[in-house]
Amino acid sequence: METDSARLIGETRAERERLAGILGDLTPEQWDMPSLCDGWRVREVLAHMTMPYRTKAIGVLAGLVRAGFSFNRYAEREARSTTQKMSDAELLDLLRRNVDHPWRPPGGGEAGALSHDVIHGLDITEPLGLPPAPAERLALVLASTKPRQLKYFGVDLGGRKLTATDSDAVVGDGPTVVAMTSKDILLVATGRRSLHEVPQTSR
Repeated sequence: METDSARLIGETRAERERLAGILGDLTPEQWDMPSLCDGWRVREVLAHMTMPYRTKAIGVLAGLVRAGFSFNRYAEREARSTTQKMSDAELLDLLRRNVDHPWRPPGGGEAGALSHDVIHGLDITEPLGLPPAPAERLALVLASTKPRQLKYFGVDLGGRKLTATDSDAVVGDGPTVVAMTSKDILLVATGRRSLHEVPQTSR
């Protein structure tokens, strides 16, 4: 039986391959489209996703120091700087060559790596009207969603329990049950969409 760790690693690889396939078909206009990450186009999101493949720990630390130890400020500068130095094709090639890269976010493990790629994948595919990750993959990401993650993204479910209509994912533990797709739950849980912006069914 496949271990949880092996499944997470396999799904991360599959998500990177899926995104590489999607990005390979984009037009120049689509690369220039705004993503769900405020102020970033599709190319900046990919630059951020490939940052672990391009930077060493000492480089990240130096960048954080210059950014006043604000990771968000550092990530913003790094993504914009990278898109000025690398073409869309070079960034895509970097993703393709690193589908098996073992990077894990600090303290996040395999689940964190999968979440990073799936969430930023939505940042790209959603505004372009392209397919999201499979519901089962989205559910794996949602399974690791805890109150501290909701707080990090500034999300208050207001006593609602979000249940998926296409997987076994559940987020929140309030008395009001709201049904929606796994994709929409993840968009809400990460602050990409508010509850009133996604189709839902109260029960």
